[in-house]
Order: sequence, then structure tokens, then C-alpha cells
Amino acid sequence: MSLADVKYLPETPAHDLQIEAINDEAFGPGRFVLAAYKIREAGGHERSLSFVAVDGDLVVASVRMTRVAAGAGRALMLGPLAVRPAFKNLGIGRRLVAITLEAAAKAGAPAVMLVGDEPYYGPLGFKRIPRGQISMPRPVDLDRLLSHEIAPGALARLLGEVCHADQARVADPIAAMA
Repeated sequence: MSLADVKYLPETPAHDLQIEAINDEAFGPGRFVLAAYKIREAGGHERSLSFVAVDGDLVVASVRMTRVAAGAGRALMLGPLAVRPAFKNLGIGRRLVAITLEAAAKAGAPAVMLVGDEPYYGPLGFKRIPRGQISMPRPVDLDRLLSHEIAPGALARLLGEVCHADQARVADPIAAMA
């Protein structure tokens, strides 16, 4: 395998089974109890903003984006990001993150957040969300709540408990103006 053979594509339903296998391999059954998973299960992910890396017909990595809300703020939640073990440490995951951030900006998303490791995501443009600004529906290490602000001031609008945007109690003021 050469990195030149890896192609980056928008996710399609045809990728679902392989994505599920990658996520199972990377995170195991414990992923179903995580805070981020609880948010994701409340509504679908944004397939148009989710991507895969393929080597021939084999999906070797994937990343998904989910619309989320906290207070009056809106964002996309990146994850899960998973790479098959044989393809780790080659830059594939970092490339997928860059592709999703570019797609999020083009789609007009105000910010992207995630639960992840700052040493990995920090160099990709993510910073810690100030402690106490947001909470998750299940326990989470607050030092792992990270965001990438696209629109100035978007992070400050994220306040309170994060939920899937379809479950938001506060109307999206930007969407209401459209």
C-alpha cells in the first residue's frame, strides 16, 4: 500500500458496514455508553460532511460529523474518527480532519467540537473549551472537550448541555432568520 493509493471520498450508505467494523475495532462495544455516542444516537449524522479514506474497495478510515446545539449555539461534532490499525500513523486521520473542517467551513458551520485528545487535535486547530461552559449528557473528561471556531464568537454561544441539534430546545436564531 502506498499513500498515493488512498483516496478521500464523501461517505455513502455503501460504506456503512465497513465504517461500523472500523469503529468496533477502534472503540469496541464500550463506545455505546460514551457521551458523544448518546448525542449521535439522538439523530443522524451529516453524511454530506462525513468522509472515508479508501484503498481500492477497502475503507481504511472514516470520520463523521453530527449537528449539535448547546444553548443558542450551534456546531458540528466531529467523530468518531477511526483508522484501521494497519493504516495508523500515516497521516490519514489528520487528512480526514482537514477535509471535514474545510467542508464544515464551506457549509457555513460556525464551529466544530469534539471529545478527544488535545495533543492530537491541537495541532489541527482545536482548543479546549473553557471548563463549565458546556456539559455532556454523560460523564466526560472536561479537558477533552475541544473546539475549532470557524465564525468569530461561535464558541461563546455554546452554553449548557450539548445535544443533537434535532433535540435542541432553543431555536437556532440564524436558521430562523433564513
